[in-house]
Amino acid sequence: MKGWLPLALGLLAVVVGALWTLQGLGYVNGSVMSGETLWALIGPIVSLAGLVVLWLGLRARRRTPPA
Repeated sequence: MKGWLPLALGLLAVVVGALWTLQGLGYVNGSVMSGETLWALIGPIVSLAGLVVLWLGLRARRRTPPA
């Protein structure tokens, strides 16, 4: 059960980062972030960090021997 938290947080970060990117690029309207270049830059960074956390979580699950 050690690796489920990084997997969940990593997946959440990837989804949130993708949403922020789309909002920053103006594809998703209805928010203060819509059309703002700052969010188009922050979004991919958050998504990339989420992918790293996902990768680390997957590695932790593979290394942990079954109980």
